[in-house]
Amino acid sequence: MMKSDLNPKVDAYLDRITIWQQETEALRAVLLESGLIEDFKWGKPCYTADGKNIVIVQGFKSYFALMFPKGALLKDTKKILVPVGENSQSAMQIRFTDVADVEQKAASVLTYIDEAVAIEKAGLKVESKKTEIPMPVELEAKMKESPELKTAFENLTPGRQKAYLLFFSSAKQAKTRETRIEKNIERILNGKGLND
Repeated sequence: MMKSDLNPKVDAYLDRITIWQQETEALRAVLLESGLIEDFKWGKPCYTADGKNIVIVQGFKSYFALMFPKGALLKDTKKILVPVGENSQSAMQIRFTDVADVEQKAASVLTYIDEAVAIEKAGLKVESKKTEIPMPVELEAKMKESPELKTAFENLTPGRQKAYLLFFSSAKQAKTRETRIEKNIERILNGKGLND
């Protein structure tokens, strides 16, 4: 493998972060040995092959991670991959807590990167599992009261619909669900997603 060139945007990122700086620098050294191109996307170091995203470095409060967008396709022989979130179907992370952790997992990281590059070159895609999220009764009631709300919701993209349904349904109490729905009616009517 050939060593990658340093990206000045990643240098600037490392100069400005206040948490996980040394650990991210240690991970960067491993990633630069992978032969991937160092880039900077979404405010984070991103490493690519042939213009395709292979891994993204992410910092969190209690850990930092190397995220594989198509991690679900990796074999995970070392059992070190963790789903990004409970509803994630594709992205997986390798999590780290200190420099020693990075050093211990370095060889595995490089092996997983090689596999991720091969997956991209083969053009493999993660098959999304269609999960039906039930519509909260409170939202159904609002849609009966307001046909324009029903139409606006149905005109949202499937991803925006899913985000709203997950957000509304995650509230344990009916009153909280009703409040969440009320606060977002205007957004839905304007064709906006939960996070737009």
